[in-house]
Amino acid sequence: MNKLLLTLFVLLLNSTIVLAQTEADTTWRRTFSAGINLNQAAFSDNWRAGGISSIALNTHLDARADYSRGQVTWDNEAQLQYGLIKNKGDEMRKSIDRIYLDSKYGYKFAPKWNAFLSANFLSQFAPGYDDVTDADGNEILVSNFLSPGYLTFALGAEYKPTPSFSLRLSPFAPRFTFLVDDEVVADDRYGVPEGDKVRIEWLAAMVQATFKRDIATNINMRLNYMGYLNYGEFSFKRVDHRLNAVLNAKVNRYINVNLMGNVVYDYDQDTEIQYSQSLGLGILYSLEGFSLSR
Repeated sequence: MNKLLLTLFVLLLNSTIVLAQTEADTTWRRTFSAGINLNQAAFSDNWRAGGISSIALNTHLDARADYSRGQVTWDNEAQLQYGLIKNKGDEMRKSIDRIYLDSKYGYKFAPKWNAFLSANFLSQFAPGYDDVTDADGNEILVSNFLSPGYLTFALGAEYKPTPSFSLRLSPFAPRFTFLVDDEVVADDRYGVPEGDKVRIEWLAAMVQATFKRDIATNINMRLNYMGYLNYGEFSFKRVDHRLNAVLNAKVNRYINVNLMGNVVYDYDQDTEIQYSQSLGLGILYSLEGFSLSR
């Protein structure tokens, strides 16, 4: 399955390079950042205040390649997050795991409005296990790459009043939910029908909102929201909500403090709100406005 993810990256990169070689580079705006954050805590065995020694490593990568010429735009984005944590006496587990790829072709029909067609992919890199074990003491696999995985296509209109904010309204947004790992199936089907590995929701709507800007000197905030509604299950509690937030503060050119959070409500996964959060000090490497042309 990792070959499929690699293929998606290669196709995105190759298409970007080809267009960059045939068009003036001023039509493209590219950004890239990658960081590693390390968290560590240690306590002696007689530390009376309490505490558990631990070590955690979080990595993240964000890349964009946006094309604009006349009334045509083509925006491409990749967000990758992965982290591990090891508490004293416990096995190493992942603390955060997210793959998000998005590509949108737009045509401007008004000063602040675009008609668009988009595709996005959401999944994770590695196996995830429940905090509890089964009756035999074995770990319970609850997720893996493409288990679940979500591929969503959308057609609609985008409102973009400023470069830092955009709102996509999609009355037609078919989604494919993948569940390919048989071990994950034994615990949760994520809405995929019994005996199938893919669930297709043809008649559905989606709302996406993105906000990214510097909120103070050397402090940047990024928010991504996605709401999804299947017309056939029209009720408030069946609307899926996903919010990803990143707050990045630069200490200097390479050192940064990074706060990441994810909030998910998906009735097919759990009837309660899920969330994850990580905070770390680490190294950040970034590029902006670089060229891929010959």
